[in-house]
Amino acid sequence: MNMLKSLKLTAAAIALIASPAAAEMELSLYMGVQNVQDSTASGNLPGGASFSRNVNWEGKPLENPYYYGGRAIWWTQGNLGFGIEGTHTKAYASDADRAAIGVDRLEFSDGHNIITANIMKRWPGVFNNAKFTPYVGAGVGVAIPHVDIRVTGATDRTFGYETTGPAVRGIAGMKYNLNDKWALFGEYQVVWSDNDATIDPDPGQTAGKLKTELVTHAVNLGISYSF
Repeated sequence: MNMLKSLKLTAAAIALIASPAAAEMELSLYMGVQNVQDSTASGNLPGGASFSRNVNWEGKPLENPYYYGGRAIWWTQGNLGFGIEGTHTKAYASDADRAAIGVDRLEFSDGHNIITANIMKRWPGVFNNAKFTPYVGAGVGVAIPHVDIRVTGATDRTFGYETTGPAVRGIAGMKYNLNDKWALFGEYQVVWSDNDATIDPDPGQTAGKLKTELVTHAVNLGISYSF
């Protein structure tokens, strides 16, 4: 199920349980540029060799698979919003860091996927102009990255989705209303996640572990539809 379909289903579910005071439902999709702060990666490779290193991560948001995200928000008449958001971020370890740790691959390249439940606040008309609406938001959820790790010399490769830990999101943005349904928006997002990933072993070895905290910063441009 793709992200857009998931957001539509979520929006429909929220609409069914919403109170009569509900003001509107808003679906948003965005792309942008995203980077990843350096962080300490520690743990052990299959077989027991331990490592701990400050890793220089790259986001590569404009390379396939691209950075993108979407959310569904139910806005109340008091301009508080409640909903869900999913973001497909990425993180690639540098060549030097991979060599030092002892791996040929170390990346979350099919998505360091962040899913959060959000609460948001908006201020329509604050600039005496109905077209511009500033907003802020925060969310709490989980990181579900696609872990791609190959230990140097190993025959097997870690390649799959793992739920690696909690995540927290912060948002600040501005929406420009094209009409009563459609709008464009620009925003800044920061996302923190605590990740504890399993490294698959070769036969006869014990599994390895990799633990790291990732902080991503992004500037997004997107479009939203309200109903």
